[in-house]
Amino acid sequence: MSITTRRALVLGCGGTLGGAWTIAALKALADHLEWDPRTADVIQGTSAGAELATMLGSGISVDQLVAMQLGTTDDKRLRAHLADAPGRFPPLPRARLGSLGLLRRARGLAALSGIAPRGSGDPAWLERLAISLNPRASWPDHAGLRLVAMDYDTGERVAFGAPGSPSASVGEALQASWAIPGWFPPVEIDGRRYIDGGAASTASVDLLADDPVGNRIDEAIVIAPMASLSGDRAPGLLGRGEDRLLRRGMTRGLRAEITRLEQAATRVVVLDAIASDLEVRGGNLMDHRRREAVSEHALATLPQRVATLEGLR
Repeated sequence: MSITTRRALVLGCGGTLGGAWTIAALKALADHLEWDPRTADVIQGTSAGAELATMLGSGISVDQLVAMQLGTTDDKRLRAHLADAPGRFPPLPRARLGSLGLLRRARGLAALSGIAPRGSGDPAWLERLAISLNPRASWPDHAGLRLVAMDYDTGERVAFGAPGSPSASVGEALQASWAIPGWFPPVEIDGRRYIDGGAASTASVDLLADDPVGNRIDEAIVIAPMASLSGDRAPGLLGRGEDRLLRRGMTRGLRAEITRLEQAATRVVVLDAIASDLEVRGGNLMDHRRREAVSEHALATLPQRVATLEGLR
């Protein structure tokens, strides 16, 4: 890669297990390219991807993330964060519905998120992470950090941290990007309500095409645990349900976004989930009991996949 190439790292949604898989993917990419992902010109994350983007943008290295997943980290902040993560199932939601207006303004999963009941989960664990990593600043030092959420009334995607985006602290933006409908409540920022960016797109790759003139991205490396360009799905009834409700539509959306970005002359390299990944992961992306197995499988298999990725330089 020449020194003038502008590279973006895009981390998609994926819950607890998608996050574990993404960390292994980051490790494989870093080793293969002899590259530090923290140096990407843009680090964009959605939901669990926003959590990892926040860590990278706050100076946490890939090796530290791997150690966190394996339980060997000596960083008290990372140990506390891993222990603080949500459980396998959401708490009972409140009777109030989310945003019926989305049924008119949006389509697919974004529209369905409007009829989800208001979640009652506590997103404060993400605020605690943001503060522990950035105790004296409202936003990390990385100028290209972007956390994607969806406006709960209009369905519009917002990349907090991007030029022209609403002002927010990293804790607010991270909680908004992770606010799974029916699990966590919407997050209010500057009078607007925001939810999980994955409700609109698994990775919002195409938002990179909206950069101001002069900041065009030459290469985008996309890690998308909730997309399977091969059409693979997790086994069993849960896997079938996850595929029909989430994976299939997210994959279709990712294909369209990649096309748009390639039309803007950006080279796009995608690392997505295949059958063997999904078999280990199962149909519940929040099942923390599988986290160790997912990490070990991904750390063992992804280096070979990364070495054969077409277009990776």
